[in-house]
Amino acid sequence: MTSILLANGPNLNMLGKREHDHYGSLTWDQINQMCLNLANELDLKIETKQSNSEGKLVDIIQQAPNKHQGIVLNAGAFTHTSIALVDAIHAVNLPVIEVHMSNIYAREDFRKHSYISPVAIGGIFGFGPESYLLAIRALNTYLKT
Repeated sequence: MTSILLANGPNLNMLGKREHDHYGSLTWDQINQMCLNLANELDLKIETKQSNSEGKLVDIIQQAPNKHQGIVLNAGAFTHTSIALVDAIHAVNLPVIEVHMSNIYAREDFRKHSYISPVAIGGIFGFGPESYLLAIRALNTYLKT
């Protein structure tokens, strides 16, 4: 069975409590359940991980090849700062889809640069929780071809 890692960076554990205008009112647990339901529908296995620590997120990515065929990554603020995550993505050599619930290109200038985009096979931005579902579907299709 195909397995996908859904990895989330800093502050995504605060979904439902923070900036509803950018992220909506659903909690991470609710979004996670939506992702698990979709995985079941698509006959996929999904493991979800979240960390507020850059080093822990690197560890999560580095462990992915032992279990997963691809990664859906919302690196949060690390998107704009972390060369370490880019290096981890290069090291594991798995397809990665970058996800953001808000459209990072329509926000503050510092959010308009992504270190992740150049090493991802694609990105989905601005569709709220649906961004995760679109990314899972896209990665599933990519892995099947």
